[in-house]
Amino acid sequence: MKAIVCVKQVPDTSGKVAVNPDGTLDRASMLTIVNPDDMNAVEAALKLKDETGCKVVVVTMGPPPAEGMLRQLMAMGADEGVLVSAREFGGSDTFATSQILAAALNKMGLDPDDVVFCGRQAIDGDTAQVGPQIAEKLGMPQISYVADIHKEGSVIVCKRMLEDGYMMVETQTPCLLTCIKELNQPRYMSILGIKDCYTKPVTVYDYNALKDDPLIDPTTIGLKGSPTNILTSFTPPLKGVGMMLEGTGKSTTDQLVGMLAAKHVI
Repeated sequence: MKAIVCVKQVPDTSGKVAVNPDGTLDRASMLTIVNPDDMNAVEAALKLKDETGCKVVVVTMGPPPAEGMLRQLMAMGADEGVLVSAREFGGSDTFATSQILAAALNKMGLDPDDVVFCGRQAIDGDTAQVGPQIAEKLGMPQISYVADIHKEGSVIVCKRMLEDGYMMVETQTPCLLTCIKELNQPRYMSILGIKDCYTKPVTVYDYNALKDDPLIDPTTIGLKGSPTNILTSFTPPLKGVGMMLEGTGKSTTDQLVGMLAAKHVI
């Protein structure tokens, strides 16, 4: 049995956001983090490992430096990493990305009792499309917005959150689950995990490794093969610098009222 987690390296939105002339993000010039919802998916897989002893494999599509993110997740407890990386895959939208990741999962091989985990959505796109699209292209059942998971043999029982409540959903493995932040609290890397993470294997799938899969069509992957067109993209303007008034007396409040009145706020 394997618990396979699809993760994404996303821009750290607390830092600089840079945009290429073609409208895509200039990821090479930005600080990156593991997508927050994907951390909850990793924790769900690690809890399943704690309960069943299964293997946890983390998979990402990105440039070669994304291996560092996989090592971070292996320091948390994941057993193996798979890096899907090729120039032909660059600029893919959700449709193309899901095709490529589905092909990578086909290459890895899905067993009857495997569970694929994804985060609900990525903070750089906020589409929540890749996980469900992977399930659709692999022809496997999926449960989205998962807030609780129980595995009973080959049956997965999940609490699926809705806007006004929740529903209990049951499915058979292999299946795909998309996880929300309410599901768990991701664990930290351990000292032993950090020590051992560089001894764990990372497999790289390039274009040649996946090109024979029926899902890898050169006309529907990468930037040119992505049906999503970006109308415009830009770096948000910096907010104005705030002002701090010191003191707790009437003079301070009078000063504040005078400033607000001068700006016609009051």
